[in-house]
Amino acid sequence: MPGKTPLVVVTRKLPDRIETRLRELFDARLNREDRPFGERELLEAVGRADVLVPTVTDRIPAAVIDAAGPRLRLIASFGNGVDHIDLDAAKRRGILVTNTPGVLTEDTADMTMALVLAVMRRLVEGARLVRAGEWEGWSPTSMLGHRPGGKRLAILGMGRIGSALARRARGFGMSIHYHNRRRLPPEAEAELGATWWESLDQMLGQADVLSINCPHTPATFHLLSARRLALLRPHAVLVNTARGEVVDEAALLRALERREIAGAGLDVYAREPEVDRRLLALDNVVCLPHMGSATLEGRIAMGERVLINIRAFADGHAPPDRVLATRF
Repeated sequence: MPGKTPLVVVTRKLPDRIETRLRELFDARLNREDRPFGERELLEAVGRADVLVPTVTDRIPAAVIDAAGPRLRLIASFGNGVDHIDLDAAKRRGILVTNTPGVLTEDTADMTMALVLAVMRRLVEGARLVRAGEWEGWSPTSMLGHRPGGKRLAILGMGRIGSALARRARGFGMSIHYHNRRRLPPEAEAELGATWWESLDQMLGQADVLSINCPHTPATFHLLSARRLALLRPHAVLVNTARGEVVDEAALLRALERREIAGAGLDVYAREPEVDRRLLALDNVVCLPHMGSATLEGRIAMGERVLINIRAFADGHAPPDRVLATRF
């Protein structure tokens, strides 16, 4: 739409720097209250906007996209994952979808490694003990955890984040193993010191720590089923900073309660923002509020990608971060 200033509707509060640029460049309608849009507000937004800027918590199914007005031609999502958007419906309507890839890699990998250490070294348990005033002093057998060095880290999904995690884990002396739809090139495996497992089931049976780093798609829904969770050994730890839907959460809860696996570090859940209270009650689980990419630097970088995509679209060019319906 060269020569026309697009109407851009943003569904959540973004960093001040990004909102300032949105107002300078476009006819931007911002969410000052930072209150999530309901279905009615989403329908109103897609009915009048040229560009919708949703976040990963905004569900945009076919029904919402089909109700879009003729002006809507771009959904510039603030986030990497696009499982919250019906890409096929957008394609049918000729609506472009973009995301913000690459800018969250390091932050999410940092948080994933932090969760690995937190669970293995029982950091949250220790902090609770001190805060509750129940710590009675040092003891040779108190709060014993496990060192990461020499343990097998199994990575499910060796994309940007999985690879960044592998680099960090190698610094802690961990052995790197991975399962992916496609095997990495030999030079990438050599750089990461990574061993590819064609069989996910076989990899799970050998894992000391399992990190989930794959996207949520129809093919990965409950990929970690009750059957596959049962393949993990009793000392194994599961960490998920990807999407809650990849794991059968009810089966994971049972395995944790029965100590069939040693522990879990969770940043994502099946029904966010709802978190099963039974998970919170377990001392072998570390629960975080979906904060894997929550750094100011990362959020600004995400916003800048959104700005680049909208500017390219407004100038009549193909947005650089276009997501295709067949991508996953």
